[in-house]
Amino acid sequence: MVTSDVEAAEPAQSVVSGRRALQVGLVAVVTLVAFESLAVTTILPEIEADLGGIAWYGWVTSAFFLGTMIGIVFAGDQADRRGAGPPYVVGLVLFATGLLIGGFAPSMPVLVAGRFIQGFGAGVVPAIGYVAIGRAFSVDERPRMFAILSTAWVVPGLIGPVLAERIADSVGWRWVFLSLIPLVALAGALVVPAMFRLRPVADVDTETVPFMRRRLVEAARVAAGAALCVAGLTFERWLLVPAIAAGLLVGLGPLRRLTPAGTLRGAAGLPAVIASRGLLTFAFFGLDAFVPYALTSGRDRSTFAASIAVTVGTVSWTAATWIQQRWIGEYGEAWFVRAGYVILAPGIVLVAIASLPSAVPFWLVYLGAIAAGFGMGLAYSAHAQLALRSVEERHVGGATASLQLSDNLGIALGTGVVGALVAFGDDLDWPAGNAVAIALVVPAAVAVVGALLSRRMPSGASLVSA
Repeated sequence: MVTSDVEAAEPAQSVVSGRRALQVGLVAVVTLVAFESLAVTTILPEIEADLGGIAWYGWVTSAFFLGTMIGIVFAGDQADRRGAGPPYVVGLVLFATGLLIGGFAPSMPVLVAGRFIQGFGAGVVPAIGYVAIGRAFSVDERPRMFAILSTAWVVPGLIGPVLAERIADSVGWRWVFLSLIPLVALAGALVVPAMFRLRPVADVDTETVPFMRRRLVEAARVAAGAALCVAGLTFERWLLVPAIAAGLLVGLGPLRRLTPAGTLRGAAGLPAVIASRGLLTFAFFGLDAFVPYALTSGRDRSTFAASIAVTVGTVSWTAATWIQQRWIGEYGEAWFVRAGYVILAPGIVLVAIASLPSAVPFWLVYLGAIAAGFGMGLAYSAHAQLALRSVEERHVGGATASLQLSDNLGIALGTGVVGALVAFGDDLDWPAGNAVAIALVVPAAVAVVGALLSRRMPSGASLVSA
């Protein structure tokens, strides 16, 4: 019989109570993170109109996920050495601090700094949450817990964008950030006591600690390298070559060491899976971050209209995920990855065309967002399942870490590159819709590359039946 760390230390009644508090608290925190993520995407055009600085538009999302990348590695180290409680508190405090900075930000650069801090906390929180599930629940109980956490995105996806728009319209966009801080404290009060009951791993050897610290430094170097590359594309033109060269010099070596051999060239097998996950998030989030901007600045529609686009894209992603889960055992993960790309690429192209002023009806942006979200839903978790199926059990942790790294790096680079191209168009006085349409050529092309790369993935039906 499998027992958890909690069961080994406490009476049965206390264990049940602790698990219930842990479950409720984790769902509450994930719901808050989901709401904040969707809310910021929705109101970002309004923030940019108030603070100015279109060059920083993509950075608001990029900085968040660069922070997340480092936070995930930090969480893994601290959870093993100190237990789940202390790093979870750090994550919540940093997330709330980022909200506070965002709510009072006097300029876009300050907002970007706050988003980086917030992203670090947002990386720690779910990573520690997964550790807690692994230690507090038996093997048979974990799938249900992960399913519950997945559903925590449903309500924010349905009402989050519209609610954020209503708050921004009635009392100002700053309250979208500030209103969440008391809720973070409330959710933390529910889950933190249960986290502190989970003990650290007692047998962490002396060789593991330096290894984890090296991983943290390597992850920070990858994030710094990505930031330098995006900065070279975004700001002064004379910085383009030296900044990108410096970014590659700083980040490329650590990226190679943190991913399976052959990942950067998309070698067949697991490397292709890891590389493809980064291409997928680059393509989708490079689009997703600018759908509201395409509607508000490109087609002169309201923030409410933009919130509907975010909602339908999120719901479409959820619907496709359920379809994928039903049929993946029959068709296999690689088939769904390929199908996701095939639907995602035309969705991006449709949004690009609909961003052009008066070219086609503006509501085609919604159809593009639905198609892109549906493609993402088919392909996203299929990568994770394929990665887990491609390695031995003792290598699962490394495969998962590489997948998360590629995931966050793809988001940061996708939003950063598209943002840089939109800012370039603004510098040349292009209409906003034209700038978005041209910038979206890049994520569309990346989606096509991803579809071709999917041919190098392990084929066949999943070993887990639907």
